[in-house]
Amino acid sequence: MSTATPPASGAEAPPAFTHRQIMVILTGLMSGMFLAALDQTIVATSIRTIADDLQGLSIQAWATTAYLITSTISTPLYGKMSDLYGRRRFFLLAISVFVIGSTLCGFSQSMYQLAAFRALQGIGAGGLFSLALTIIGDLVPPRERARYQGMFLAVFGTSSVLGPVVGGFLAGQDTILGITGWRWVFLVNVPVGIISLALVFRTLHLPHTRREHQIDHLGAIMLCLALVPLLIVAEQGREWGWSSVRSLSSYVVGVLGIAGFLWAERRIGDDALLPLRLFRGRTFGVGSVLNFVVGMGMFGGLAALPLYVQIVKGYSPTEAGLLLLPMVIGIMSGSIGSGQAISRTGRYRVFPIVGLFLLVTGMVLLSQITADSSMVTVDAYAFIFGLGLGFNMQTLVLA
Repeated sequence: MSTATPPASGAEAPPAFTHRQIMVILTGLMSGMFLAALDQTIVATSIRTIADDLQGLSIQAWATTAYLITSTISTPLYGKMSDLYGRRRFFLLAISVFVIGSTLCGFSQSMYQLAAFRALQGIGAGGLFSLALTIIGDLVPPRERARYQGMFLAVFGTSSVLGPVVGGFLAGQDTILGITGWRWVFLVNVPVGIISLALVFRTLHLPHTRREHQIDHLGAIMLCLALVPLLIVAEQGREWGWSSVRSLSSYVVGVLGIAGFLWAERRIGDDALLPLRLFRGRTFGVGSVLNFVVGMGMFGGLAALPLYVQIVKGYSPTEAGLLLLPMVIGIMSGSIGSGQAISRTGRYRVFPIVGLFLLVTGMVLLSQITADSSMVTVDAYAFIFGLGLGFNMQTLVLA
């Protein structure tokens, strides 16, 4: 693509790109984000079938948890490394790792294998989301970001709508081209990933100004030490006993890991995975707390509702995907609607307030459903829940 005017020496302003140049770059970025966004929802409606086939329903949560651990830890590392060596090569690396992980997931022979390969997928996904948004930050000033990020959210919304339906349909097939249907939940990423890789390789050409950083290896290790024991006890606590020796040991190691992580971040300063000085800003501090709540709600809802619909209500994977559409429509309409409103007015504060109210309301309502609740009621609650998520997702990223 044509070159952009670089900033003056020592200037922090981003290079000037035309709208057409930005749209060309966005084509590649959105194709990569489509992969990661689709994978978040396509697995939800198929996990019951996968767990039954691999005889691991009791440990199915690890297929999601492993993905989230590695994507969480890799996300800031991609940011630091791309500052040093350029966004393009690491975005290409993220897509490649994600595709390799997807291929391996498609041929898993046990739930433990699937969890390990999902962890590899997560390493790629951490770069797909974070670098796509970082590159937009490099390209355009803050006020205009809502305009372009709305397109990302349209992609996210489309993949969120397609994911449960496609995942349920694939899981509901005995075989496709001689391969068990649920395995295509992961293998479908391969052709999409190859196309995305070609698009990014062709379109994403950014001038790079090297920003020197230390790589926070100690912080990454401490973050693993904090997260893994706490996630293990969250998974195994009922079986071990919440006050058993193994559970108590996990609590202690997790707390020590958190303390070690905070010490490591303070020690390395601005080169930390998560510079602690950022929390001095009220917007960042409050936004991080809200993101924590939104993340729990989003992944909890996406994991629990499909299992409820299939195990408790007895619907097929395909039907479960369709029955999740009200929640997905709520997410999509809240995200796109808030993005457009912020772009027009420049005001965003009202959306996380309303969104958090709707999110908590939706969670409280969903906690009251029983085996006898009608699907009309469940879907109405799920829509409120999704709308609350949507109002927060776009707004918190922009803030």
